[in-house]
Amino acid sequence: MSKTFTRQEVQRHNAEGDMWIIIDTEVYDMSRFIDMHPGGAFPILEYAGKDATEAFYGLHRQEVLSKYKRYKIGTIEGEQPQIEMRARGSLSKVPYAESSAWMGFKSPYFKESHFRFRTAVREIMDDLAEEARSYDVTGERPSDEFMQKLGASGLLAANIGPGKFLKQFDIKLPGGVAPEEYDYFHEMIVHEEMARWGVRGTDDGVIGGMTISLPTVLNFGSEALKKKVVPEVLSGRKRMALAITEPYAGSDVANLKATATKTPDGKYYIVNGVKKWITTGHWAHYFSVAVRTEHGLTMLLIERGEGVETKPIKTSYSPSAGTAYVTFENVKVPVENLLGVEDAGLMVVLSNFNHERWVMLTGGTMGARLAVEECFKWAHQRKVFGKRLIDQPVIRNKLAKMIASVESVHNWVENITYQMCNMSYKEQALKLAGPIALCKYQSTRMLHDIADDACQIFGGRAITKTGMGRNIEMLQRTYKFSAILGGAEEIMADLGVRQAMKNFPKDARL
Repeated sequence: MSKTFTRQEVQRHNAEGDMWIIIDTEVYDMSRFIDMHPGGAFPILEYAGKDATEAFYGLHRQEVLSKYKRYKIGTIEGEQPQIEMRARGSLSKVPYAESSAWMGFKSPYFKESHFRFRTAVREIMDDLAEEARSYDVTGERPSDEFMQKLGASGLLAANIGPGKFLKQFDIKLPGGVAPEEYDYFHEMIVHEEMARWGVRGTDDGVIGGMTISLPTVLNFGSEALKKKVVPEVLSGRKRMALAITEPYAGSDVANLKATATKTPDGKYYIVNGVKKWITTGHWAHYFSVAVRTEHGLTMLLIERGEGVETKPIKTSYSPSAGTAYVTFENVKVPVENLLGVEDAGLMVVLSNFNHERWVMLTGGTMGARLAVEECFKWAHQRKVFGKRLIDQPVIRNKLAKMIASVESVHNWVENITYQMCNMSYKEQALKLAGPIALCKYQSTRMLHDIADDACQIFGGRAITKTGMGRNIEMLQRTYKFSAILGGAEEIMADLGVRQAMKNFPKDARL
């Protein structure tokens, strides 16, 4: 049973070797911790025997209290905490920190299973958050155990989207959601919840490569190939990457130079070439690779082995993403590893672009929403010139712009998601390439502005990788990945307009 103290009792413990402080009615004995305090002894000495709540929340995130809970010795008698400790799996109560359906507003899109699903997914993600952040900081490869936890919970498969494969491979989804009821709104929730980790590098290292590569096997591989590869990847036992981009060709897929030549007996392809900026590539066991064959472009599944070499590429985000330079030197690939039809690989390459870009939209909007929440909280607890930041009109103006931008893009994403749920793949390909491209363009412009305003609100903390501003620092350092990967902003803008031009009525005049 926790002990209780009066404030007068706490005041008496204010000397060296005997220092107590109060943080929101909880009493902590800092006597042994003072020499270990990362911020030095002075802040603790200043508040010895006093209430340090305001000072603490001006310098630390709430999670620090959980980390050092062993120093808590009791509570203040007859007083109730004024600050809520966020419970595992709980929703935020900060305005606009969650999308409107989870803030008490009506929605035509979400059903009971979506609410149940988010609760279950958030609990899993909360349990794994600290470990995910540790990989992002150290740059280490997300461990096999970490990947297999995600696999066992059904979350690796959930990142691929709805489909017959969920039932075929007996995937158990969080919240008891049945494979046949799983839709793109469920998948949207998965990407949003993973984005809440605030670790873009680890996020991409875990699912970035898999999400864009495994569909090439699911949709174009032989039954034998699917039976071998899909369970290994979805369980987290093996990792996979999409290898298309080259040093010579990024968005210009038609000019790829990697080659595949058949052996005289017709049993193998011999692959030579290099790929660059391959997400998850440094960790991957399998590569879905675009190569040039005799009469066109072809997709092959290549297993790591003799002749396959990967080297890490240092980028703006964490090495935990596994971004790699991949070399294929006389790699022998069985013809059974052909994905789709020889010389018709461009269709395989293009088949998942809409989904890839939509995935980036869902994660990007949640990344921006997380920044809104952090800025709103910080503006309420940070004091400058004798006032809270939120009391300054210029800060409220920045928040207004941020909120309006996030909500606008998010509602467009929800509309696109609804179309995906109610269109066949063929209809999606015909109608959604343009809107998704334009929404991606708008999303990354929004992220640019959000990151800029958030940095100004957080000040020096926004350029510090740890502590109060860590999520803002991560956003401003990595949002450009969304503006370049999956189709650069300029190409997305042009694609969107060109798609609209296809349906421009010939008789339209001013």
